[in-house]
Amino acid sequence: MTQHTVPVTRPAARRPPGDRDGSSWHLPVALVALVLIPVVAGSLRLLELAGGPQLLPTNPRIDSSPAPVVVHVLAAALYAFLGAFQFSARLRRRHPGWHRRSGRILIVAGLIVAASGTWMTLFYPDAPGGDLLWGIRLLVGSAMAASIVLGFTAIRRRHIAGHRAWMIRAYALAVSAGTQAFTQPIGETLFGTSDLSTALSVGAGWIINAAAAEWVIRRPPGRWARHHRTPTPSV
Repeated sequence: MTQHTVPVTRPAARRPPGDRDGSSWHLPVALVALVLIPVVAGSLRLLELAGGPQLLPTNPRIDSSPAPVVVHVLAAALYAFLGAFQFSARLRRRHPGWHRRSGRILIVAGLIVAASGTWMTLFYPDAPGGDLLWGIRLLVGSAMAASIVLGFTAIRRRHIAGHRAWMIRAYALAVSAGTQAFTQPIGETLFGTSDLSTALSVGAGWIINAAAAEWVIRRPPGRWARHHRTPTPSV
């Protein structure tokens, strides 16, 4: 009597959530979309400073000292766009060398963004928002720079969770201009254009982004992530 061997079919391996086609790119694409408005506005300002047509309202502070704005816009655009792709789990996992190299670029760009923003706060007079927004800008610039330094220090100690948390905080503060493109016109429409209204509506953008960053940092990892953690390379 002949025996027939029944082939054993193994179930297909489950793919991690970030490996489904396109799913790993949802957050980077959303972040790029968020920063498009301020990056386009900054690019138009650079075009004006280069001798192009006047497309934005005149700003005497920028006209008298354009260099900090040029540095800030270029560094912020690089930080916003390149930093968005650091949120792709698939990209980090498949190209750890790229993650490490781009991370070094982002540290430099982020510190330039924080430093140039702080310089403009200190030395551009009579900016909208009054003393309240002046103080908020100094606080945000200092917090962003501190977060980048702490994130770099954490990865040098191989503290992956700390590195991730501090870099997320720094990025959230940096891209708040995208959120402020919505909070400022809404606030000024509802409450007018006084210094207090401007300070609160602009400050709301930073608060929203900071809160979103803390939610991302503190949310429990998914079941797959708890059992399949991918080590992040050092900077």
